[in-house]
Amino acid sequence: MSHPHPELSAPPKLRKGGLRITPLGGLGEVGRNMTVFEYAGRLLIVDCGVLFPEDHQPGIDLILPDFDNIRDRLDTVEALVLTHGHEDHIGATPYLLRERGDIPLVGSELTLALLGSKLREHRLRETVHHVVKEGDRMTFGPFELEFVAVNHSIPDALAVAIRTGAGLVLHTGDFKMDQLPLDGRITDLRAFGRLGEEGVDLFLTDSTNAETPGFTPTEKSITPVIDQVFRESKQRIIVACFASHVHRVQQVLNAAVAHNRKVAYVGRSMVRNMGIAQDLGYLHVPPGVMVDAKQLADLPPERQVLVSTGSQGEPMSALSRIAQRNHNFVHIEEGDTVLLASSLIPGNENAVYRVINGLARWGAHVVHKGNALVHVSGHASAGELLYCYNIVKPRNVMPVHGEIRHLLANAELARSVGVENVVIAEDGVVVDLIDGVARVAGKVDCGYVFVDGSSVGDITESDLKDRRILGEEGFISVIVVMDSVSGKVAAGPEIHARGNALDGTSFEELKQPIIDALDRAVAEGNTDSYQLQQTVRRVVGRWVSNTHRRRPMIIPVVIEA
Repeated sequence: MSHPHPELSAPPKLRKGGLRITPLGGLGEVGRNMTVFEYAGRLLIVDCGVLFPEDHQPGIDLILPDFDNIRDRLDTVEALVLTHGHEDHIGATPYLLRERGDIPLVGSELTLALLGSKLREHRLRETVHHVVKEGDRMTFGPFELEFVAVNHSIPDALAVAIRTGAGLVLHTGDFKMDQLPLDGRITDLRAFGRLGEEGVDLFLTDSTNAETPGFTPTEKSITPVIDQVFRESKQRIIVACFASHVHRVQQVLNAAVAHNRKVAYVGRSMVRNMGIAQDLGYLHVPPGVMVDAKQLADLPPERQVLVSTGSQGEPMSALSRIAQRNHNFVHIEEGDTVLLASSLIPGNENAVYRVINGLARWGAHVVHKGNALVHVSGHASAGELLYCYNIVKPRNVMPVHGEIRHLLANAELARSVGVENVVIAEDGVVVDLIDGVARVAGKVDCGYVFVDGSSVGDITESDLKDRRILGEEGFISVIVVMDSVSGKVAAGPEIHARGNALDGTSFEELKQPIIDALDRAVAEGNTDSYQLQQTVRRVVGRWVSNTHRRRPMIIPVVIEA
């Protein structure tokens, strides 16, 4: 087994007849999935998703894959294949299309419909797109693609088999093996087996649940829990789930009909996505069950159901605003039931529990994964992965989609059933498939690209460090006016502190050391304003650290007069 190493050098030129696989996101993290395949000088991209920021990334809206590695080769991209419609697989597509707007898009009907609404939001025209379904085959340049039905927490998910002169690659996308799916569409293990008989040279497998033993429970296993919530609730029910979880919303609609309740959507993305799913026939809405959210308030509480966004505690989501009692027309009342029908994405725990506590404070009964079976994963657990390895019998395995611990757990599963060559790669680690053997060939730069409002890529890790310091330690500003003739301090220092316990502190004892340090600097010939600012920063930083054990941001301003 090969492991990525931070000292890996840039990969050599791809050998003729070889296939190069470069993950630009999704390996070493849950999200931002994007993999580039290179063969005969042409590129194929599978997925182009976003990663959502964590608490240590303040002010960031989204995190994109780094396109730098392919930016000067975008004209060689044959197609972008989208395995399914989740944000972590399609969300960065508009940003890629800003770089080259005519990349052909390939995906299932629902996936491309969800992407289409996203492109319209970004005011991008829809490029050439190819709607595919399981069993379809298409050729783009040197890449022959075959699509296989897989089961996930969103309808219409696909695995993709990629045939080139270097061999056959099977990429599962996100998948599980639910044997009782709500839509009757199971993961096509017969196709997996057929491809295995043909000979899968490289198997890229979803690792998200590789640490979880056994098999992922079926979606239908939560139906009795949802039914119990509806049966026992005496007032309004608010269900929060992902805005793309069509199957979960279907279960809520079915329960509402059974218990004589009306349903309304709250949250722009929920309204949009469920409208698309209904129009395309993926969501079956019984007649008379849906009403407008504002009309719902006219009904007695025991007949109301709200389906909302915000299951991850997102600050601006409908559920967060409901918990803070600042939603336009939904006001939580004592006795209401809130059902959080989703998983906890790593990093979101604090935000979710903040929302749960806010709802509980107003008297709501909150049902969540911690106290009831209200969510099942959309990813294959260890038993399912073993099953797939035994069916496919791949020559090489490259775990994808997950944090490093998930990738390593998935690798051990592959090795346990006899796969001899398992390649562990993280984002930017280049893997070449040559003569039937997959090996790490090197590494390309592959950083985070931050979206902050309308700014894309302008915010750096250094900026985020500054934001964290400001958020945790506050800042101290120091203004000094220097006489340009004498080089002496003419006014100040004027010192202010904000965002920390130093606010209101008297800084009298600090002023003379600043003046003395500036006098020494000028006497030594340091008259440049930047050098003088650094002098002030050092004096103030040392004093604050020694007297208050704090490390705030220090903003010195030296003005010549």
